[in-house]
Amino acid sequence: MDTARIERALGTTVRELSELDGGMIGTVYRVALTDGRTVVAKTGETPLTAEARMLQHLDANGLPVPTVLQASDDLLVLTHAEGTPAHTPAVARDAADRLAALHETTAAAFGFPFETLTGTVTQPNPWTTEWSRFYVDHRLRHVRELCLDADALDAALDRRLTATLDRLADILVEPAAPALIHGDAWETNILSDGEEVCAFLDPACYYAHPEIELAYVDWTDTFGDAFFERYDAIRGIDDGFFETRRYAYRLYPLLVHLLLFGSPYDTELRQTLGQMG
Repeated sequence: MDTARIERALGTTVRELSELDGGMIGTVYRVALTDGRTVVAKTGETPLTAEARMLQHLDANGLPVPTVLQASDDLLVLTHAEGTPAHTPAVARDAADRLAALHETTAAAFGFPFETLTGTVTQPNPWTTEWSRFYVDHRLRHVRELCLDADALDAALDRRLTATLDRLADILVEPAAPALIHGDAWETNILSDGEEVCAFLDPACYYAHPEIELAYVDWTDTFGDAFFERYDAIRGIDDGFFETRRYAYRLYPLLVHLLLFGSPYDTELRQTLGQMG
C-alpha cells in the first residue's frame, strides 16, 4: 500500500495501517490517520472507480453507504463504517425499510449508466425495456458464456440451464417500474449498530426488478422472516415469488459463484434447476 498517495489525497499522515478480511476485488486496509480519522483504503487491478460511482449513486438516493474520499482505478479511499455484520430481527426490519425505500427510486428502463461489477465479474447494463430480456441476456447468458470460456460449466448442466433460460420469460413478471437495487445485499456487506443498519458495502447496483434483491437476501440467508414480513408490509411481495421466481433469480449468483469458485456451486445450480421443474 502506497501510504503517500493517501496522505496527499487527504492532507494528513498515516499513523497505522492494517489489512482487513474480505476483499474480493483487491486488498482492503483500515487506515488510522494522525488527525484522528479512520478510513478504509482499497487497492486492486479491477477498476475501483466503478465502485466509487456506484456508492455515490446509492448515496444520492438515500442508502447509507461509506462516503468516497478519493477514487482512481487502483485506489479507493472511503470513510470507515462502524458496525458489525451480526444482525438482529430489529436490524432485519430496518434493512427492509431502507431497501424498500431504495426500490422506490426508478428509471425508464432496466440497466445502469455504466458497466458495473459483482465481485470481479462484469455486469453489462445496456438500457433495456423488458425485464425478462435484460435478466436473461445481460445477466444469465452473459455469465453462462464466461463459465463456458472458463470450463466451469459441464455440457450436461449447460443443456439443462439453456433449456431453462429459453422458458424464463414465461416465469418472470414485469415490475411496475425498473427499481434501483444494491445488488449484493448479504450479511457481510451490511453493517449494523444496535437496532439499525449503519452502512451497506460493496454494491453491484443497477435498475432491476426488486425481486432479484429479495431473492439474493433469501439465498444468502442474510435475514429471516422479520425482513420479508416488513418488506411485504411496505411494498408487497407478489404471489409466486417464494414458490418459483426466487429460484429463477438464484441462478444468477449461482453462475457467478460457479465462475469464481467452482464446486460445490455446480451441485447447487443443478438442484435449483430441479426446483424450477
